[in-house]
Amino acid sequence: MQTLAGIHPVLEAIRAGQSVDRVLIVKGAGGPRLQEIIDLCRSRKIPVRFEPRDSLDRVTHGAVHQGVAAVVAAGAYRAMDDVLDSARMLVVLDGVEDPHNLGAIVRTAHAAGADAVVIPDRRAAPVTETAAKAAAGALAHLPVVKVGNVNQTLDRLKKQGFWIYGLDERGTESYDTVDYSSPAALVVGAEGKGLHEMVAKRCDVLVRIPMAGQIASLNVSVATGVALFEWKRRKVN
Repeated sequence: MQTLAGIHPVLEAIRAGQSVDRVLIVKGAGGPRLQEIIDLCRSRKIPVRFEPRDSLDRVTHGAVHQGVAAVVAAGAYRAMDDVLDSARMLVVLDGVEDPHNLGAIVRTAHAAGADAVVIPDRRAAPVTETAAKAAAGALAHLPVVKVGNVNQTLDRLKKQGFWIYGLDERGTESYDTVDYSSPAALVVGAEGKGLHEMVAKRCDVLVRIPMAGQIASLNVSVATGVALFEWKRRKVN
């Protein structure tokens, strides 16, 4: 089982029909958003328990829960075969290790219209309570695919006709002038490290975001959002 913390993640999980085992609410907490969650739980026959605040602190491992948490079924990950046929844009994470960044990327990818976020099963942030909180409910709507090897995954995508765009400060083309083809995969690298060498070699194009200031690069989740919304603006149907 997995715990979601916070009003928005819990509300979106219930609305999306996720398998919610129970919802925990701090005793004495109130407000229209919490009441909306309680009403939804009653209509969908989801058990609601009122617990002391320290109980929710323990269950959510200290995450900011806003007085509510949900215990949901594990198995948040999807297989590549579940999303490949209909996908027009996949976001592939090459070793993003911060769960806050993972959650923020999932939220941004969903908002931009991407079809899934792909993460490796080693040396990368998993879907945790922290990631779910940062995703602000987007995990209920956007598949997260876990793969064994990013290089092999990119090889498979290329065989399926995907164009691979690597987001990297060493890129030769600017994110706002590159010709995005479809279907496509946007590959983003680890915090402070960028793309691994073998991953970069598998990209059809390395794309950069020009910087006006003295800092060489953006936070990985911000950079991903900049590139994805440019793709969305010029989306290939």
